[in-house]
Amino acid sequence: DREAGFTPMFNGKDLTGWEGKPGWWRVEDGTITSESTPEKPCPSAHYLMWRGGKPADFEMRCEYRLFGASANSGVQFRSRELPDWDTSGYQADMEGGDQWTGCLFEHTRGGVSMRGQKVVIDKDGKKQITAIGDPKELLKKVKKQDWNSYRIIARGNEITLEINGTVMCQAIDNQAGVAARDGVIALQMHPGPPMKVQFRNLRIKLLSSPGK
Repeated sequence: DREAGFTPMFNGKDLTGWEGKPGWWRVEDGTITSESTPEKPCPSAHYLMWRGGKPADFEMRCEYRLFGASANSGVQFRSRELPDWDTSGYQADMEGGDQWTGCLFEHTRGGVSMRGQKVVIDKDGKKQITAIGDPKELLKKVKKQDWNSYRIIARGNEITLEINGTVMCQAIDNQAGVAARDGVIALQMHPGPPMKVQFRNLRIKLLSSPGK
């Protein structure tokens, strides 16, 4: 059973175990939902924090759905929590557009590994990039305005992002002082034009670190 050892992160009914900006997150039809509208715009990014720990080596799985051509969201992991429901760290990126879905973003460095790339980063931040797929072809695996499954695997210095069973990008991050080994998991609400993001079936499995 591929799901053996996974623990649910969301009970499907309420936001028990999560904490975010008041008035912005709700449970709708068994999904964690956030939405901006013309009447209620989102002025700055904020995050719904998972309070179940600050995992280091893990595999996380969830499903997400975005509404809006310019919609943008993401799953933060191994991140630092900042004031006003903000974070800094790795993000498994997703959007309504064509650039960022399936990319590994990080607040201090931007795109760490873009869709279709395997990136090895040395301790000084120098990147060695190998193509592992065509970004346009990989994007065809992603369903617009519909449910997609996201898989985040973080083990030691290696991170792999998968959408709908297809590897989107990989990173081996050795950059000194920047590459995080543990931290919070959080869901992003992004500023910009009206949009809606939903998450469901969030679950996590802790992994033993490499070499142990």
